Amino acid sequence: MISEQRILAVVFMLAAVFGTGCSREAQPAAKQPQDTPEPGVYQLASSQDFKLAEVSMRALPTKLTANGTVNPDATRAIRVTSLGSGRVVDLKVRLGEYVKKGQSLLVISSPDLSSALDDYQKASADELLAHKGLDRSQVLYEHGATPQKDLEAAQATEDKAKADLSASEQRLRMLGGDPAHPSSLIDLRAPVSGTIVEQNVSGFEGIKSLDNTPNLFTIADLSQVWVVCDVYENDLSDVHVGDSAEIRLNGIPDHVFHGKIANISSILDPNTRSAKVRVVLPNPDGSLRPGMFAVATFQSRRVQNRMVVPGTAVMRLQDKDWVFRQERGGRFRRIPVQAGDVTPDGMQEVNAGISPGDKVVLDALQFSTAVAEKKD
Repeated sequence: MISEQRILAVVFMLAAVFGTGCSREAQPAAKQPQDTPEPGVYQLASSQDFKLAEVSMRALPTKLTANGTVNPDATRAIRVTSLGSGRVVDLKVRLGEYVKKGQSLLVISSPDLSSALDDYQKASADELLAHKGLDRSQVLYEHGATPQKDLEAAQATEDKAKADLSASEQRLRMLGGDPAHPSSLIDLRAPVSGTIVEQNVSGFEGIKSLDNTPNLFTIADLSQVWVVCDVYENDLSDVHVGDSAEIRLNGIPDHVFHGKIANISSILDPNTRSAKVRVVLPNPDGSLRPGMFAVATFQSRRVQNRMVVPGTAVMRLQDKDWVFRQERGGRFRRIPVQAGDVTPDGMQEVNAGISPGDKVVLDALQFSTAVAEKKD
């Protein structure tokens, strides 16, 4: 006979086993983790409305950027000096003003001009006296009252007096004087029309003669200007005379000026190891002012393979450029890229961020709007 204690022990064990099983069955099933997309990864219910474009390679001209400044055209700039020394008594123009040919620039009280005027008056008196002596000798010679040698001597004296008068008159005019209006004041006038781009004289200042250093004024015709850029020696092989150049100015940020390289200096600056590259630009409205800072982009004849995508595939956001690249499972990832220039046919250069063969959304702005509406 099985003892009563054994029977009770078996009953308790069975009860414990069945009780544990029931409690396990009563527990709710654990939740499965949801598949949450990463930040910057998007998936739409239907992505067939968005066309894709493939990242391709294209041979494009090499471009080089260099800094420079706007300068007057040296072939259209005239340096104004005074050949007579003295002191400025009236300064009539200032730096940056436009002057016309023949306009008075300044007035100088000049001892040199005063001395030249005295010499001219003396030479004029000597010539008048010599001319009268010649007339008298001719009358006497015709009446046989004087030999021929006296007539020849009078003629020589007259010729010498005329030469001295001519020389003194030329010197007087060279210093800015006028024999018909004798004065010791030099009225320095503009030799050409243009803008005063340099001024090295102020009112009541003493100036030198002949060896003026520097010049008093520089007058330039600014209807055409130079943009002079510094190109480092390592990049000189990428620029050639005749290459196209795009000029952008800080002072005129909304406009791009187009020109061609007119000259490349044969001498390097020993301090910067760069050469001067000159671009000639027309300036009919005078908007290009000397001294303006410029950034020049040169398009070289050498070509290089670069990645390109349609311009609409690149979106500008938060000072960065982005594309939406297609990934597996119908997902799209927002990728930051380094965008370059836009080609004439609307393709956008991409320097980094994606690879050839990648597929990106053709209209990035439309896709971004659809993603934002889905979140809302």
